[in-house]
Amino acid sequence: MAQSFAGAAWSALTSVAPQWRNRHIRDLFDQEPQRSSQLTMSGAGVTVDLSRQRIDSSVMTMLHAVAQEVDIEEARNAMFRGERINTTEDRAVLHTALRMPRDSQLIVDGRDVIADVHEVLDRMATCSESIRNGSWLGFTGHRIEHVVNIGIGGSDLGPVMAYETLRPFSQRDITFDFVSNVDGTDLAEVLKRIDPLKTVFIIASKTFSTHETMLNAHSARTALLAVVPGNDVAAVSRHFVAVSTNEERVREFGIDPANMFGFWDWVGGRYSMDSSIGLSTMIAIGHEHFAAMLNGFHAMDEHFRTSPIESNLPVAMALVGMWNRSFLGISSTAVLPYDQYLHRLPAYLQQLIMESNGKSVTLTGASVPVETSAVYWGEPGTNGQHSFYQLLHQGTSPIACDVLIPAKSHNPLPHHHDVLVSNALAQARVLAFGRSADEVQAAGTPDDLIAHRVMPGNRPTTLITVDQIDPFTLGAIVAMYEHMVFVQGVLWGINSFDQWGVELGKELATSILPFLTNSDSLDSFDSATAQAITWYRKRR
Repeated sequence: MAQSFAGAAWSALTSVAPQWRNRHIRDLFDQEPQRSSQLTMSGAGVTVDLSRQRIDSSVMTMLHAVAQEVDIEEARNAMFRGERINTTEDRAVLHTALRMPRDSQLIVDGRDVIADVHEVLDRMATCSESIRNGSWLGFTGHRIEHVVNIGIGGSDLGPVMAYETLRPFSQRDITFDFVSNVDGTDLAEVLKRIDPLKTVFIIASKTFSTHETMLNAHSARTALLAVVPGNDVAAVSRHFVAVSTNEERVREFGIDPANMFGFWDWVGGRYSMDSSIGLSTMIAIGHEHFAAMLNGFHAMDEHFRTSPIESNLPVAMALVGMWNRSFLGISSTAVLPYDQYLHRLPAYLQQLIMESNGKSVTLTGASVPVETSAVYWGEPGTNGQHSFYQLLHQGTSPIACDVLIPAKSHNPLPHHHDVLVSNALAQARVLAFGRSADEVQAAGTPDDLIAHRVMPGNRPTTLITVDQIDPFTLGAIVAMYEHMVFVQGVLWGINSFDQWGVELGKELATSILPFLTNSDSLDSFDSATAQAITWYRKRR
């Protein structure tokens, strides 16, 4: 299933791409006035309009041919079957199993993984409800008023994004904080505004050895014991729970293994927000709303698994994204959600997409001969409009955009949502169509300002619409992007499920750490690193 960049379909796209780099979206609409109906598709409550992309039916046909050439359908089926498609780590990739219904069955290595998943979900529900209803009491008898999730990467970005997105469904008499940065400020500022005796800390680390997470965990433990009468270490088991698989280390920390919630090697960190990593989410919104989110994930899984590639949302998103990156040379995509509750979605997608497909080596170890993942970033509208949209509209490097709009607001203050949606639609229009010199002149602009007010447009823009942001819809949106990432990985012939670039930085940090506080020779380091270590030794 590895990509063949010399295949006929890929070669056909390569031959037509140069002419498409200069074709304008405005002209495409002139030629196909009804293209929006032809290039819009829906699934699992999500609608995607690709008409503002630099494509037409002929390009989509060639893109579908590339998908057929690499046998996307078989690659997809292999993932759902639980085959070890993460070849560099010899693991299955089964985040889809996290949201399969209880009556499903999937046997992997002789075990029914669905039974395992629901056993953990049931235990999570018991734990979360005891905190929500006040029956979980702290060591000194206080009801829990604060939950602090301590993790990093996927153990932080997913939970914080889900919490912020689903605030309308959250229990407001419990506050939630998320600590990830090893910078002590991150934890210290949380500790200043909470009472540890009324707090449950969730330590999210599969091995219970992640350096940043465990340093924060031990500092939080110290802060708790500092206010516990007699510094009684028994308090730890009433104020800490673990999302981990390392029972020995969890027990050594002082956490009751009954309050340890595991997950599996076939769940990557950036694909884990719907696993036990989502314990904070379940506490916030309750197990019924968490189940609704899982249903949204599963609905998109089923759409992806069963829909023909011609009407398949994740496949379409993947193909168009690959076209923009590998053929049109567009290196960046802005994620622009017009819903304040989604303000952490761009940061979440940064990890999901760039950690997955920021690769330059194929599954066979060869260099990838084309550009792979775009840079993903963004902010919610309308804030971004008064920040970086100037570059989007008139910058020298075209940037693709994903504009996401819900039809309904959870907070329907008079006129607010109408103004918000009008801004979103206006921006999508200007990004795609721009504003020509003739239009600027016709508006009465002085001649010396015409060039300054021209908007070139032709920024490929995808419009994603949903009825409302709720648990089901969030699950569907995230699953759509997850499967988009997977399809692009297959198209590029790379492994979307390892992250060796992340691992190397951790290794080098561990090797440098002792030298910051000792006086040993720095001869083993390059001169720049040695100079920086010397600077720190003198000033720490």
